[in-house]
Amino acid sequence: MERQKAGAEQTPENASPKKWELKQTPLNMGSDVRMLAPECLIENNNGRLTVNQKSLKILASITEPMVVVAIVGNYRTGKSYLMNKLAGKKSGFSLGSTVQSHTKGIWMWCVPHPKKPNHTLVLLDTEGLGDVEKGNNKNDTWIFALAVLLSSTFVYNSMGTINQQAMDQLHYVTELTDRIKSKSSSKVNSVENISEFVSFFPDFVWTLRDFSLELEIDGKPVTPDEYLENALKPKKGKPEEVKMFNLPRQCIRQFFPKKKCFIFDRPAHRKMLSQLEKLHDSELDPDFVKQVESFCLYIFQDANVKTLQGGIQVNGPRLENLVLTYVEAITSGDMPCMENAVLALAQIENSAAVQKALTYYEKMMRQRVQFPTETLRELLDVHSTCEKEAIEIFIKDSFKDVDQKFQKELAGQLEAKRDAFCNQNLNESAQRCKAFVQEVFCPLEEAVKRGDFSKPGGYRLFVQKIKELKQNYYQKPRKGIQAEEILQEYLKSKEDVSEAILQADQSLSTKEKDIEVARVKAEAAEAAAKQLEEMQKKNEEMMEQRERSYQEHIKQVTEKMEAERKLLLEEQKNAMALKLKEQENLLKEGYKNESKELQKQIDSLKTQLNNNSKGSACVII
Repeated sequence: MERQKAGAEQTPENASPKKWELKQTPLNMGSDVRMLAPECLIENNNGRLTVNQKSLKILASITEPMVVVAIVGNYRTGKSYLMNKLAGKKSGFSLGSTVQSHTKGIWMWCVPHPKKPNHTLVLLDTEGLGDVEKGNNKNDTWIFALAVLLSSTFVYNSMGTINQQAMDQLHYVTELTDRIKSKSSSKVNSVENISEFVSFFPDFVWTLRDFSLELEIDGKPVTPDEYLENALKPKKGKPEEVKMFNLPRQCIRQFFPKKKCFIFDRPAHRKMLSQLEKLHDSELDPDFVKQVESFCLYIFQDANVKTLQGGIQVNGPRLENLVLTYVEAITSGDMPCMENAVLALAQIENSAAVQKALTYYEKMMRQRVQFPTETLRELLDVHSTCEKEAIEIFIKDSFKDVDQKFQKELAGQLEAKRDAFCNQNLNESAQRCKAFVQEVFCPLEEAVKRGDFSKPGGYRLFVQKIKELKQNYYQKPRKGIQAEEILQEYLKSKEDVSEAILQADQSLSTKEKDIEVARVKAEAAEAAAKQLEEMQKKNEEMMEQRERSYQEHIKQVTEKMEAERKLLLEEQKNAMALKLKEQENLLKEGYKNESKELQKQIDSLKTQLNNNSKGSACVII
């Protein structure tokens, strides 16, 4: 019996063919997504895993932090019922009413988080493990591994008590070390790989359905958590004799940072179970109703936001890329690597962060600069402010920028954009000044054409007119940094006219003419020296600005790297504390051999912790 394609026809509430609605919102504001029914996220067809593009588009539209809860277990154990309850619905994920497995692959339902504003609760329902109809169960382990990799809380659902049969069915957990890598380096050994799982793995919740025993150990009442803790205790004996018994228990204890257990009574009479989604709470066992409420409340209050190493919170686009990276690795025959997934995600986000910072810089420069500026310093001061803010945007949105590759790219493009604005400033100043020169000196041009200066005393009139017009030119507003250069270019172009008028003026003696020629040359030399001095000043200002820019990049990236280092240390300290606590429990219970094995992981974590404690941020921009 095939699963209905999105469960949209199961109830009138879900009858609309439009199964999800997307409302556009500003960038990074958290899109208002309404999924009216689950969608398949990862399809499992004929033993091949593929990603559903429609589900990826939904994820890409959600910018809120995500609490990701995945449920795994054997088929027909009631996984989907619990997930529907978490979604606040009676139906959605297919329950079915036969012994056939309904859910194929991994299905996703994104709903507003009921307890955490501006957060999204992502529910992942997986196909039943051990479905005899599939024939080939090779993908069961990958489904299990993907649920672990994608979730922040991992729910394992099983029937009855935690006995050896239940542990045998959980053999997938023992295969995780053969399916998942924490680091990409080939030099990382199995001990180092396993020691880091606790830093990456989700919290573990075991839900026991149709639980019929009294919660007692040696005649004393215990809590479900204590029952789980007791069930996970290893057995003493020769390693080869107790290996199969101890291995799944050891993996659960060592891989998952936090463990929780919930028990559920049978919800109703067996004949009514096929109609479970239609039954009202009053028709169900009261204890079962309370147990479900307790489970949901725990998930809503205690399930954490999905995070990556370094405290990076996962939102829709990040989860989308994690799905793509992991499934691509599996289908290509590789092992999913958590470090590679984070680095691949960083590549995408850091590239986007560069573009976001550049767009902001350009927008702010155009808003804050009125071209042409009167001085280069005025332009560079605005540039420095906009550049600092752009770097802050990049630093905020980027992570895992190995060797500062993307920050170096940002620095280079910011410098190029600064130079482009400087050239724009020069060009606009030059154009404006040329227009002023043409306007101001037009009367002079016309007077020369009329021959007003071709008479005795005409040269003095010519010089006086130029002096007067220069003053008019200097009074023009917002000429910019090319004001003097454009003026000098114009005056130089009139030297031949000036010389002709001088030589033709019969009121001047030869000596007076020679003195005037010398004066004009001296003025020209002084103007040239002044221009050279101004050019040197501009070069110095540009060099100073480059140094300030470099120091700003160094300052911000150093602060970012130091913060990331402290977060990494905190994560490793937490992992160390969990391992030490586990070792302490093993020693208390008398498991010396198991404690020695765990010590190898502790030593590996200590080495990493010491290396990171001694190290400091190394900036190579």
